[in-house]
Amino acid sequence: MEPSNIMWTVFIITAAALFLADIKLSAGRAHEIGRKEAMLLCVFWIIVAVLFGLLTGYMLSLEKMIEFFTAYVIEYSLSMDNMFVFILIFAYFGIPRKYQPKILTWGILGAVFMRLVLIFTGVKLINTFNWIIYVFGGILIFTAIKMLLQKEGEMDPGKNPVLKLLAKVIPIDKDTADGSFFVKKGRWHATALFATLVVVETSDLIFAVDSIPAVLAVSRDKFIVYTSNVFAVVGLRSLYFLLASIMDLFRYLKLGISIILFYVGVKMLVSGFYHIPALLSLGVVLGILATSIILSMVIKPAAAPAAGK
Repeated sequence: MEPSNIMWTVFIITAAALFLADIKLSAGRAHEIGRKEAMLLCVFWIIVAVLFGLLTGYMLSLEKMIEFFTAYVIEYSLSMDNMFVFILIFAYFGIPRKYQPKILTWGILGAVFMRLVLIFTGVKLINTFNWIIYVFGGILIFTAIKMLLQKEGEMDPGKNPVLKLLAKVIPIDKDTADGSFFVKKGRWHATALFATLVVVETSDLIFAVDSIPAVLAVSRDKFIVYTSNVFAVVGLRSLYFLLASIMDLFRYLKLGISIILFYVGVKMLVSGFYHIPALLSLGVVLGILATSIILSMVIKPAAAPAAGK
């Protein structure tokens, strides 16, 4: 069997086993994840990704390993910003913390399938129409500038068009008492949990339009792009609860992510004239992330003005 086929087999078995375990542990019961558990889970998912990346290097090549880690770091860093949007979505629908893991677990499962379609379509487009890589680069630069100019809290989950369409198909009940996605009150109603899942899924689809071109700037290998995406996405549930408890450490994260998007956009635009080594890209991305976190810790937030002043 070819090394690439072996790695696909290892990936499918590993991902399937971890997904089944995650669904059994979290989606089937109400469970509030604390900071300590969230941190341990984040470490676990990162270790799994690192081991898979090392195995990729051993089975395929050092270059493929570097591409995997670079794509993984980019996707994981972009996911951090997405988590702040999810915090807003959960607050909007008033979802209790004990039911949030269930929504995130099913949301992640849906995201994996959506990204499978988007990634294979994106790679096919680039390989068929080479010029489209410049379009992706322009989109990333536009997104980076838009992210810098966007104010916090501008998103309104209630205006989600898919949610409005759902409300026309089935009534939405705001009750979250038993943690179900649907309840029967004479006729079937979708609960606030299902409405939240719909908004989370559509939000992730929008995020994927930005993040997948960013990863395609690192590699056009479907295996590298998809596996790095999946290993970043499966850790989002624990990442969400960790970030929700330590948000002050990431005040400059949006700035860092904007710079990363701008960098990979430029990398795409110059790809036809100059090749930026994957190792250099990995160093740049890690350096930007580290700097944004250090700035968040060193520069203290401005004190709120005293009442009456």
